[in-house]
Amino acid sequence: MQPETAPHPDSSSQVLTGISILVLIYIVACFFGGPQHATQMVVKQETNHEADHGFAPLHTTDHSGPHADQHSGPHGDQHADHQNHAVTEHDQQQLGVPDIAWVAPFALLLLAIAILPLLPATEHWWESNLHRFYVAAVLGLVTLGYYLIGFNQPLEAHWPAHAVISPIPGAMLQWELAWTVLANALLHEYIPFIVLLLSLYTISGGIRIEGNLAAQPLTNTTFLAVGGLLASFIGTTGAAMLLIRPLLETNKERSHVVHTVVFFIFVVCNCGGCLLPIGDPPLFLGYLRGVDFFWTFSLWPQWLVVNLTLLAVYWIWDQYFCYPREASHDLVRDEYEKRSIHIRGWLLGVPLLIGVVLCVALLDPSKPLPGTDWHAPFYLREVAQLFLVGLSLLLGRRAIRQDNAFSYHAILEVAALFFGIFVCMQPALQILDARGSEMGVETPMQFFWATGGLSSVLDNAPTYVVFFETARTLTPEGVFHPQTVIDPPLLVAISLGAVFLGAMTYIGNGPNFMVKAIAESAGIRMPSFFGYLKYSVCVLLPIFVLASLLFL
Repeated sequence: MQPETAPHPDSSSQVLTGISILVLIYIVACFFGGPQHATQMVVKQETNHEADHGFAPLHTTDHSGPHADQHSGPHGDQHADHQNHAVTEHDQQQLGVPDIAWVAPFALLLLAIAILPLLPATEHWWESNLHRFYVAAVLGLVTLGYYLIGFNQPLEAHWPAHAVISPIPGAMLQWELAWTVLANALLHEYIPFIVLLLSLYTISGGIRIEGNLAAQPLTNTTFLAVGGLLASFIGTTGAAMLLIRPLLETNKERSHVVHTVVFFIFVVCNCGGCLLPIGDPPLFLGYLRGVDFFWTFSLWPQWLVVNLTLLAVYWIWDQYFCYPREASHDLVRDEYEKRSIHIRGWLLGVPLLIGVVLCVALLDPSKPLPGTDWHAPFYLREVAQLFLVGLSLLLGRRAIRQDNAFSYHAILEVAALFFGIFVCMQPALQILDARGSEMGVETPMQFFWATGGLSSVLDNAPTYVVFFETARTLTPEGVFHPQTVIDPPLLVAISLGAVFLGAMTYIGNGPNFMVKAIAESAGIRMPSFFGYLKYSVCVLLPIFVLASLLFL
């Protein structure tokens, strides 16, 4: 891993320039009504299907994409005529299902992430984010090529509103189908995902927690506990980026640090984030589907048991197995070099982090701003977050980022890999969406382990959506749960499975990769994909088995 150095003198200027250009483009788009029109499509859909207590796809029959209403002539009018019609059960059954073989690009990408860093021939080559992007992009193009050439069945579009896109009869190249998959992956899922991570990552980089406490087991356990609590309120990414550097600084005199970073990923990047929808992306997606904002507070018993158990296991591990193995001169130096905690940059950074949280919570285009009838234009949420990032870079002190050794390497690694992950996992998600009800997953225990198992390798946010919709199909007709939409015990199982078992692998949740990259940049030799899996299987699985027996 390339060392994480202070940002290039012009890097912040380049990011600010990029944000300025994007904001300007967005303003121009709003002037011509594009984002507002997309929001109107979503709001109209929500209104027409309010009786269904959630969104239902739109039905289009003109072989066109989400922008068909911009076309003139009879086809454009036909699209407009069909915008108000919900997809019938027959339509849902007619949606195409990709061949299982086309999960192979996704599997190859996961294997590349797991194996290429271990091979002597590719170890250093893989350290470049550009090379990671090459691999992800090539496999993504293979997946898109399948929909362009080898797939000839209707697909459900999710962007900007839900629709069924049918193939053009007799056409050799199905551009609409390929565009639908690309839009589903990038415009609907990837952009909100990466903008949120970028915002929390960059703004947190402008806050510095200074000090070098004695790296005793209780000190490290306290770091993990504070991070686990903050994760639910400023997001797992925000909490992780805020605390990982001071934790590494505190432990720089110690030799045995890997287990501390691994437990940090367990607690701060994952298990601590289940008390609010802003804590972890899967819960936010549940909120967007109608789950009450404060319902997740009902998960506090599970949150408390799992996180307290993890903290106890970590303290025992560090107290009795790792700390005694440290060299005596390192422990003396650790005590001698300790300094009290001091926080810089928080007067700007904390309000900006709160601003990001408010953007995510309030600027959902499908829901009116509380107390009003106004719906945010499409992508205003993301543009507002980028604007807050720009304020952080423009008004924040560069010296703080330099002292943090802040760079964009970690977030670029996540951006490069998840670009391919979001595209390549589309066939897998479509197969699960079509066949999920046939898997025999019906009880809370089954939903917990099915959601959790796939969250480990598919990213927990889209996996949550698949099983949320699967659970919706099990709700008897006429039965409505006002706070949870689906059966509450099933929602508990799906939520816990997605959040907790996202910690099982590096790719289960976005912050996992970022913490790994930052730790390696600080000189810590983190476990490989399979090495990390040994930790999670030995530590997390028994705790999750216990939690499932207690609460499901």
